[in-house]
Amino acid sequence: MGERLVGAVEAGFRRLARLRHAPALHPTGLTCTAELEVVDDGGGRWGVPWLDTPGRYAATVRLSRAAGLPGRLPDGLGLAVRVEDAAGPGRPLDLLLTSSGRGRAVRRLPLPRADALGGPYSTLLKYRVGGHHRLLAAFPRQDRAPVHGDPASLRDALAAGPLVLDLCAGSAGRTWRAFAVLTVGAPLPVPREESVDFDVYAHSVPGFGPGSALAAVRRAAYRGSRAGRHRTRGRNHDRV
Repeated sequence: MGERLVGAVEAGFRRLARLRHAPALHPTGLTCTAELEVVDDGGGRWGVPWLDTPGRYAATVRLSRAAGLPGRLPDGLGLAVRVEDAAGPGRPLDLLLTSSGRGRAVRRLPLPRADALGGPYSTLLKYRVGGHHRLLAAFPRQDRAPVHGDPASLRDALAAGPLVLDLCAGSAGRTWRAFAVLTVGAPLPVPREESVDFDVYAHSVPGFGPGSALAAVRRAAYRGSRAGRHRTRGRNHDRV
């Protein structure tokens, strides 16, 4: 990517975060405790030590709205996941997914919606998984009534029980392969405008990380959002 484009993206995200006093995108959200269980789907080894060793991990999840539109209007819904110690003690894994479509033509496009359980979440861009490029997605288990994606509605829904999502990777042999189950639990006492410092480039595991597509632009967006936020709110952390 050209230096001018990267610089323009960083400056734009810095200004937007400064104006919002919050992350440039996904300015409001609900931060929750969670657990991620790596599972064996019977489809063979992934070639990634983390995925080839089933286990349970403590996690933190932030459910958010991309544009921060008011009330219950449809919005791009965000699912940010930090998996603690995925790459070893003190080495977390971050995943950032956005509400998307189901079919091959639309699973890589952001899709605004109102219902947080109304469809999949996708990384939109492919990941490197054991030497292959695969899209990642999270599919909510739809065993309960629709849940609006605003923080207040999500909090009410979690009071009735956890939200469960199946994490999957695209496969040439079949549509999806499940690799983990994510259970979202109780909300944490974190203000809506605050966020963990999610960064998919800084927090990955061997053999499992984001591809190179648009990497320079995404890194610039992260830097700009953090810089603008810190300037107006001190030393707080954010996700883009």
